[in-house]
Parts: sequence; structure tokens; C-alpha cells
Amino acid sequence: MTDHPRRRLILASQSPARLNLLRQAGLAPEVIVSGVDEDAVTAPTPADLALALAEAKASVVAARPDARGAIVIGCDSVLDLDGEPLGKPADAEEATARWKAMRGRAGTLQTGHCVYDTGTGRYTSATASTVVRFGEPTDEEIAAYVASGEPLHVAGAFTLDGRSAPFIEGIDGDHGNVIGISLPLVRKLLARLGVGITELWAPAEG
Repeated sequence: MTDHPRRRLILASQSPARLNLLRQAGLAPEVIVSGVDEDAVTAPTPADLALALAEAKASVVAARPDARGAIVIGCDSVLDLDGEPLGKPADAEEATARWKAMRGRAGTLQTGHCVYDTGTGRYTSATASTVVRFGEPTDEEIAAYVASGEPLHVAGAFTLDGRSAPFIEGIDGDHGNVIGISLPLVRKLLARLGVGITELWAPAEG
């Protein structure tokens, strides 16, 4: 019995957190940034917006000649707070206002996932939702966090795996989804396309 060559895997995202989660799960994706204008994409709800952005990113990268034959994963995260979609804050002032609005409350982190098999032209997509319960950082703590620059680069102006972790009381759902990608959902989407996630594992070192 001959082994089939391992499929190429491409992450259509510049997020280091997503890349790190995939690597920790035994995958070795290449990264090709889609260049999609996120401001040009609209949808009726935050969950729909996250899904539309993920599909846009995956389809743009899947159409590139250098992606031929690969599996492409596109993701995008949006925080749903009172039905409003909150992506990356535009500046420090917005990040500060966002945290003052979020503290002591809960929001839902919506991450759209789209998996595209360029070998067959088929794709499938879904959104993972995780409730995030925010603590009550002081104005001084919020100012220090915003000054670190971290919230300007992440959806919702927070992340579970960074400086804002002490300001988050807990979550209900997949923690990886909040960081940027739900590995259980990726597995299910791959299965819909007839691809087993273990087929994409990088060879073990040693």
C-alpha cells in the first residue's frame, strides 16, 4: 500500500495566533494573505459578517494559481456586543471606549470558518460562537492595556492569550475560537469535504 502525498494546507490569514494554534495541532500551513477589503463586506448580523469575511478570504486565496491543489482555510472573528459587530478598533480612543463598554458584561465572539478544497472546487463554511464574560478592569488598567498596542490588532480589542487574559472572567465554548480558530470546527468542515484532519498532519520530528 502506497502512501498518498500529504495535501498542502494554506491559511488565508496573517493572524499569528491562528497559525500557532494550527501548528500546535500538528499542522504545517503555508500563509497567503488574501488582501480582502474587510470594510467593503457587509452582512445583517455579526455572525453572518464573520462568515462572509471568512468565505471571501478563502475564495480569493483559493483562486490564486499558487494555491492549486491545496486545502485553504479562511477565518475571520467579530465580537457581537448587543448585536453590533466589533472588529479591530480603529485607534486607541476606540479601544478604550470599547473596553469601558464591555467591562462587567458578556459578548459573543463569532468566528467564521471556510475550508476550500482547490482540488475539487468544493468548499464549506460555518461560524463558531463562544460567549466571553469580561471582568471589570479599572480605568488605569484599561489605559495601560491600550497603551501596550495589543488591542489594536485583535477583533473585539481583546485576546485570551495575551495581556488582556486577566481581564476575562471566563468563556462558554471553545477557547481556540476566541483566539482565532476553532480546531473542532475545522475538523468537521474538512470531513464534509472528505478530508481527514490527520491526513494533513506534518511528519513528526525526531
